[in-house]
Amino acid sequence: MNLERLPNEEKLSLCRKYYLGGFALLPFLWLVNVVWFFKEAFVKPPFTEQTQIKTYVKRSALGLLFWVTVLTTWITIYQHFRAEWGEVGDYLSFTIPLGTP
Repeated sequence: MNLERLPNEEKLSLCRKYYLGGFALLPFLWLVNVVWFFKEAFVKPPFTEQTQIKTYVKRSALGLLFWVTVLTTWITIYQHFRAEWGEVGDYLSFTIPLGTP
């Protein structure tokens, strides 16, 4: 999508939709929001909607950072303690690993 062709009101609307969509357990939308709208929020000359876009981009970045932190923590804990959890660790897995750790 070429953001240059959109009027500022539509940019704000799209940015807001991606921001709110991230709360539907879709943190990838926050990543897209940060990447797409970073220039609009911080590089372009000031325009009326820019302050709101900045807010959505900053909050999207914080939400994304939170999700990455939580997911990385969970993956690390699971990989480290799966064998100690016995059957519970195996049931949490999509594929049951064979053998011993």
